[in-house]
Amino acid sequence: MTTPLPTPVARLVDAVNRGDTDAFLALFPGDGRVDDWGRRFDGHDAIRAWSEREFTGANGTLTPRKVTTAGQTVTVDAAWKSNFYSGDSRFVFVVEGDGIHEMRIVAH
Repeated sequence: MTTPLPTPVARLVDAVNRGDTDAFLALFPGDGRVDDWGRRFDGHDAIRAWSEREFTGANGTLTPRKVTTAGQTVTVDAAWKSNFYSGDSRFVFVVEGDGIHEMRIVAH
């Protein structure tokens, strides 16, 4: 990795790799957002349903390879492996305080 992971993103990676949906969700505020290749999930209920189906609940493993930061935006190029999808992925996080306001999964 080129840059260390900011603490909220490191906590997210740890929660995902442990399959801990509650810890993952706790990083987002009530109006947090996940955008998975253009599919938007707004708020805890929508994020939880998506995550339990396709992210933490799919035995996902997120291995960061490159990290860049620009202000509150953290971009992580990573290897992603799960029961749902496996391959190189780019995750873009908008960090807000000790948490994450938005996570986008976009083209690498």
